[in-house]
Amino acid sequence: MATLRLSGVAATVVVMARPLSQIQEEIQSLSASDKESLLRLLLDEFDRPANPDVDAAWLQEAQRRSREIDDGTVRCVPADEVFARIEDSLKR
Repeated sequence: MATLRLSGVAATVVVMARPLSQIQEEIQSLSASDKESLLRLLLDEFDRPANPDVDAAWLQEAQRRSREIDDGTVRCVPADEVFARIEDSLKR
């Protein structure tokens, strides 16, 4: 829904979404280059966090974990040891 002003008079305009089948037909008629651009745009859209604070929260978490490793609060476990433990626990 959008508000449109013409000559000082406000009117509400309801914009209806196009059916997915129509959008799919339009995509199929695009050039390969345009399809690639659209795909990149969609992938970028999905790659963004839903909440703008998510990146900041992950950065704080990574910094906290780095400090714990640096100050010896936690011990890093080599991947081969982790996988061996998992394999052993699955055998039981």
